Amino acid sequence: MNKTKCFLTALPVFILAYIIISYSEIFTEQEEYPKNNCTKQCPAILSGEASAFQFGEQCEKQGLKIFHIQIPINCSRIELERNFITSSLSEEEASYPLAYIITIHKEFEMFVKLIRAIYRPENVYCIHVDQKSPEDYQRKVKSLTGCFQNIFLASKMEYVVYGGFSRLQADINCMKDLVNSTVAWKAVINLCGQDFPIKTNREIIQYIKNKWNGKNITPGIQQPWYLKYRTEYRYKEEMKDGEAQIYQLNQKKTAPPLGLTIYFGTAYYVLTRQFVKFVLEDERAIALLEWSRDTYSPDEHYWVTLNRLKDAPNMIPNVTWDGDIRAVVWAPMAGPTYDGCNGYYRNNICVYGLRDLKWIIQQPAMFANKFEHSTNPLTVACLEQWHRERVLSQTSETIQPHWYLRD
Repeated sequence: MNKTKCFLTALPVFILAYIIISYSEIFTEQEEYPKNNCTKQCPAILSGEASAFQFGEQCEKQGLKIFHIQIPINCSRIELERNFITSSLSEEEASYPLAYIITIHKEFEMFVKLIRAIYRPENVYCIHVDQKSPEDYQRKVKSLTGCFQNIFLASKMEYVVYGGFSRLQADINCMKDLVNSTVAWKAVINLCGQDFPIKTNREIIQYIKNKWNGKNITPGIQQPWYLKYRTEYRYKEEMKDGEAQIYQLNQKKTAPPLGLTIYFGTAYYVLTRQFVKFVLEDERAIALLEWSRDTYSPDEHYWVTLNRLKDAPNMIPNVTWDGDIRAVVWAPMAGPTYDGCNGYYRNNICVYGLRDLKWIIQQPAMFANKFEHSTNPLTVACLEQWHRERVLSQTSETIQPHWYLRD
């Protein structure tokens, strides 16, 4: 009887303790570290020291700082614990807010690192999540973005097919949302989840304002003959056995609408707010968008073609490949190569490894692509550490303790 009485007396205490522990586990972001503090090697790795590479590559094999997030997220703690910069770092940045369109489909940890690297409270961010992404991934992204007033999910999501119109449509969807934003952003930059900045927010703004005089940046040239197959034949996107595919139909397309001359360039850009409104409203832009629906990789001709129209806002009359948007190392025969790839190739683009970092931080580009946190976590961690130190060194504002990244 006494034992039963003791048990019944203690039962509410056990239940309360269980609830507290469970609540804590739900709202706690956990991290796992290897035994060695690998990030201490980052300065030597960035300098290109051979011994640091050897140690770092062992760390890569162990895995590094795996970020776990459980739902629901504790929004009151997320900014502090995830080291987000929570105030403007200069008057120049505060007076020139940027908009970002970020298309993602995998690696939640990489998304967290990218968004906190470019996050500023004066900016605005539209996140497009590929509808093919696992439900758990989509749920995590939705939970994280819900903690910030200036980060939101696109109002319409696409099943994105590599090389298909859906990739272009994803950007258009975000643009429609951004033009209605209360943030008075000056320019929009599009990214994917495997990008990472190598310029600070302040340097990006100075690059846009000073080198480009606030014009649109859409690197490219008139469409060369060997790429005309992309727009001369019709293409079709489809989901088959759970895989997104695009294939060419044996049907020729009509000529481009309204006598437009087609150009070829990158899918990535910097566009002014006035130009974005033009894209969404101008008759030629709308006609070109419709005509592009069954072309191959239309995001590589759409922006650069419109930026050559003489009456387009902030247009560049003689677009060339000039415009340091992204540092990319292509596979041999797939595009221009630089110092080769010290990681591995995926879709003919280098996924950077530790030995690429010295080259990356010397590039004039605003961003580098591509990175995979799951396979090269220390590569991402070292670049992230270098970038945050650079950001904080450029501000005269009082630095908050949580702005420093933890080892």
